[in-house]
Amino acid sequence: MKFVRIIIILALFLSYSFVLRAQQEQTADQQFSDFNLVSYGEKGKKLWEIDGKSADILSDIVKLTQVVANVYGAEEDINIKADKGDFDKTNNKMHLEKNVVITTSKGGKLTTDSLDWDRKEELISTKAPVALERDNMVVNGQGAQARPNLKKFNLEKDVKVQIEPEKGKPADKAAIQNKIDIACEGPLEVDYEKNLATFKNSVSVNDGTMQLYSDMMDVYFTTVKNKKPAKSGAEGMGGNIVKIIAKGNVKIVKGENTSYSEEATYFAEDKKIVLTGKPRLEIYSTEGMNASP
Repeated sequence: MKFVRIIIILALFLSYSFVLRAQQEQTADQQFSDFNLVSYGEKGKKLWEIDGKSADILSDIVKLTQVVANVYGAEEDINIKADKGDFDKTNNKMHLEKNVVITTSKGGKLTTDSLDWDRKEELISTKAPVALERDNMVVNGQGAQARPNLKKFNLEKDVKVQIEPEKGKPADKAAIQNKIDIACEGPLEVDYEKNLATFKNSVSVNDGTMQLYSDMMDVYFTTVKNKKPAKSGAEGMGGNIVKIIAKGNVKIVKGENTSYSEEATYFAEDKKIVLTGKPRLEIYSTEGMNASP
């Protein structure tokens, strides 16, 4: 076994320097293993690194197996794993396949079968099915674009969201009723920096006590770090749901009563719903139905 240390400085960006280290196997096709690629920024700060088994590392496309990538941010770190991937040294992009998992140091997790990671644009994307977990929210859908820290992400279609009661609280009857299921045809846009999730096309919500339907819906929430005790106990979206605004062909079913409007606003703290735009209420009553002739 012959050991070779290769140091390559790539001028992909003026602020970046890359250090490549590999262990070479004595084979005719110059296979390499124990691949490590590191990117440094100003003052020698490590920005990110990629480890894995590799082959043909001197070509523009580095083929990897057992990929482990780490991104070091100012506020949180990101870990990316996959069974295999291709790293394009010329444009600083990576394609990952099979058992792709992204985790953040603040508890975010994304899993999928394939993923493209653009380091220059700080963007990850996929057309494959995606599962995303953050705090007490679990999201499933088809196709996604996201920032690697998962603070902003879009799901293209077939969106299903499950919001569990806050972790650590007793699973009593009241807590079970606070579980919320939201579905839509998509897209879904979530921005944790704005504490806003926007669901589009055939949106449905079920919280165990009522069903709400609309063309689109904005869900406002508080994040865990900003969370205050909620009077309503309607936890979700990584903290508490504050307000839901449903727009377009709004239909609300509660028990045997149904209401319709062009827009509805649900205030979680007071459990109050305000209907606007031609509101109409249908009340089911059995009064008089069993009266004797």
